[in-house]
Amino acid sequence: MDESLTELLDAAGKGDDAAQGRLFALLYDELHRCAHRQLGGGGETLSTTALVHETYMKLAAADRLRLESRRHFMALAARAMRQVLVDRARRASADKRGGSAAFITLDDRVPDAPSTAGDVLALDRALTELEGIDARAARVVQLHFFGGLTFGAIAELEGLNERTIKRDWQAARHLLAATMGADGAA
Repeated sequence: MDESLTELLDAAGKGDDAAQGRLFALLYDELHRCAHRQLGGGGETLSTTALVHETYMKLAAADRLRLESRRHFMALAARAMRQVLVDRARRASADKRGGSAAFITLDDRVPDAPSTAGDVLALDRALTELEGIDARAARVVQLHFFGGLTFGAIAELEGLNERTIKRDWQAARHLLAATMGADGAA
């Protein structure tokens, strides 16, 4: 049976666990590519596959996923990846010796290329603040940074042109840099 993505989203939203599993299988490669980009090709304690699986576990743990579209699924997956990475950063930050800190490469996709657990937590706080100022720009950051999506893919998901998404990204970078700089000065 060759189900469409729409049929799977509908069935998964109605609580069909088997449909949710088939949906995950259908979108697994896309999630894996996002996680791979997010981790810069891998990490010492968190592999691409582990990030995808932890993301899936977060999504599957939801009582009922009410999925409306591929865009909605990818937005939820990006948020779940963010939560996984932030949770790992919090655990690493709590480790007094830092021996279990996850290696996370956050390259040029965000201001000042944060790479420590503290930087990931500062980014998360700044992104939460940005959500209150400009929700769409915050979604762009979450989808690009935590979801690993390209600007073109985000534009398609948001129903906007790529130039608008890039403008949102630039504005968000400036706001995040200012917020993260203020956190670092405190």
